[in-house]
Amino acid sequence: MCCCCCSSTFWRVVKKRSTENYKGVPYITTLLSTSLWSFYGILKPGGFLVLTVNAAGAVMQFIYVTLFLIYAPKDKKIKLMKLVAIINVGFFGAVIAVTLLAIHGNMRLTVVGILCAGLTVGMYASPLAVMRTVIKTKSVEYMPFFLSFFLFLNAGVWSTYAVLVKDFYIGVPNGIGFILGSAQLILYLIYKNKSTASKSEESTEEAEEDRSAHLVKGDVEMSSYEVEDENRLKNRTIAKGRSLPNPSVNRQHSLQKIMKTLSMSPYELHSHEEDEYDIGR
Repeated sequence: MCCCCCSSTFWRVVKKRSTENYKGVPYITTLLSTSLWSFYGILKPGGFLVLTVNAAGAVMQFIYVTLFLIYAPKDKKIKLMKLVAIINVGFFGAVIAVTLLAIHGNMRLTVVGILCAGLTVGMYASPLAVMRTVIKTKSVEYMPFFLSFFLFLNAGVWSTYAVLVKDFYIGVPNGIGFILGSAQLILYLIYKNKSTASKSEESTEEAEEDRSAHLVKGDVEMSSYEVEDENRLKNRTIAKGRSLPNPSVNRQHSLQKIMKTLSMSPYELHSHEEDEYDIGR
């Protein structure tokens, strides 16, 4: 019975091209609920307001469900398509067919009213799965605030309307929805600050990890530079050793001649000098 302000949620879905951890069941049940309440408005005398409001809501929910099916992961998409086929097509079509063909008079309004009341309670209770996730993770990231707020506001408005027109089928489910919507808002207020704190902690941890990664990278680069410098120094030493001049043949010959002269006796030295003198002559 509501047209919830879910545009911000689905803008995020379209922008990221992913439904992330958002649940599709609330939108599917809301589509069925608004469709049945539109049918109830057709059957109810003076139910023009019920018809127009819920018809607009059904159109909006149909768009949301379509976008959800487009951007949902493949495994989740198949499950949701089966659920849409069973609930929004099969069940809704069966209700209309049975009501128009097998039920007559005021009994039609009673049967459809009971079904609408039950489904409205289910629509308001469907976010309970998200509430369980919020309590478990202590984060409200995937419990849209506007969805919870407008469910709460919708239930309050329709509860007031039911009291004024004395419609039991509208009053009971929306009274329950008002209570569940209040619980969702309270839960959001409790875990909103905790979600902000956890996000800041995650940002700090990511910054520290990036800093550690840069330090490790710098150490590795410095080590590689040190190895390169050491290798370069070794290569330079080896090249310098290869470039040293070798002793010339004449220097080796002179050294051998001096050693031989020192080892001669005076007689051999005198004979050697005479031989050199004769050779010079």
